[in-house]
Amino acid sequence: MGNTKSSALSKELLEELKSNTKYSEAELCTWYQSFLKECPSGKITKQQFEGIYASFFPNADPTEYARHVFRSFDTNADGTLDFKEYIVALHLTSGGKTLQKLEWAFALYDVDGNGTISKSEILEIVRSIFNMIPVDDQKHLPEDENTPEKRAEKIWEFFGKKDNDKISEGEFIQGVMDNKDILRLIQYDEPQKIKDKLKEKKQ
Repeated sequence: MGNTKSSALSKELLEELKSNTKYSEAELCTWYQSFLKECPSGKITKQQFEGIYASFFPNADPTEYARHVFRSFDTNADGTLDFKEYIVALHLTSGGKTLQKLEWAFALYDVDGNGTISKSEILEIVRSIFNMIPVDDQKHLPEDENTPEKRAEKIWEFFGKKDNDKISEGEFIQGVMDNKDILRLIQYDEPQKIKDKLKEKKQ
């Protein structure tokens, strides 16, 4: 491996990421340098990814959620995220187009990767989201969504499903686009301090 390749982004990848995300060439190059500093191998392992998440949530436990997020972005299922997967993950979770974001959300909720979402999969992800909400904040949630079970039930009712039904990707995307309430319920809304910290990390 020559050094030229390892410390600079390839032209092809740079062009691809520029056209698929909102990031500029300068941002991508800077991030690539810091990515290599943190991960000299050019890959982020699941443990490293969970560690990054954990640093953002000192008062809660994001491990489960981080694991699901990692799975949804590890598109080639090799147990690591390369720079491309990492940037796409950043882009989608921080400002991707709605449709792309919803396709990602579907992949997040489709825990077993079979192309549909079951009620138990919704509960599993909602539970991992609750782990990230400090207990004090959970007390202020509306009565009908202040436990993972209630929130999962509410989402399921929005889709008008029976307990053993499944939700396809098309139904999921359409349902969320038609109902802003579902969007709020299915995602973990990052508090401002996390967004600020993410910005700092990128400087």
